[in-house]
Amino acid sequence: MKYSQKLDRGERISLDDCDPGDHAHLDKDDAEPIFEELSREIGELQEVCYVAAQHAVLLVLQGMDTSGKDGTIKHVMDTVNPQGCRVTSFKAPTDEERAHDFLWRVHAHAPAKGMLAIFNRSHYEDVLVARVHQLVPEGTWQARFDQINAFERLLTESGTIVVKCFLHISKAEQASRFKDREDEADKRWKLDPQDYVERRRWADYQRAYEDVLERCSTSYAPWYVIPADHKWFRNLAVAEALVQTLSPYADEWRHALRERGRIAYEKVQGARKAD
Repeated sequence: MKYSQKLDRGERISLDDCDPGDHAHLDKDDAEPIFEELSREIGELQEVCYVAAQHAVLLVLQGMDTSGKDGTIKHVMDTVNPQGCRVTSFKAPTDEERAHDFLWRVHAHAPAKGMLAIFNRSHYEDVLVARVHQLVPEGTWQARFDQINAFERLLTESGTIVVKCFLHISKAEQASRFKDREDEADKRWKLDPQDYVERRRWADYQRAYEDVLERCSTSYAPWYVIPADHKWFRNLAVAEALVQTLSPYADEWRHALRERGRIAYEKVQGARKAD
């Protein structure tokens, strides 16, 4: 099964050719048992990762407003043990953060071994918002692509498994979700005038995302393009990407746990004999 598009290094992509409404010929009822099984596997993988503490996991979620970053966290992480998980949402940088290099505030939230960290937006804002709003010179944001790749290489070589998901939503679906927020009193708290201002720059953001996907998809930290017009399918695709990425490590983690258990058992047996 492949519900998302995993990008190879340097692969040029046109988001106009990627269908945000794709659902792999499934309907919601078909997808439900598949998602439940993937969700169960995520919970098991995260638990053994947490206890083994051999690796860290970083899930990066990026996407246009209303693409479902919060919803993905809520639903895909439903079976995760909160002790081993932390979510960081990156807003506009503070004065202190702006006084440092652009990765300073991000590196501070990188996960320790055993932990699953979720970035709701991330260091990629500095080649997206900073570019579209011309907050820094072009030479500055252009250089950041290589700096981001070097940062992510450092993380992976230090034992962090990086999974990056671009939640690809259509402009029409975004408009529909904005309208839902306006129409439903319980959702109006989500309304932000700036979201409508950003929508005017839709084409600029799409081109910026295409450069991100091309220039920062690497063998060690690839991007996954997630069709996000259908919320249920978005959750299914992110869950599958996580399971497929983490599953190859499961045997190593379980071996570490068995070895730790053997050592602990021997110590307990020695303590009993000495008693």
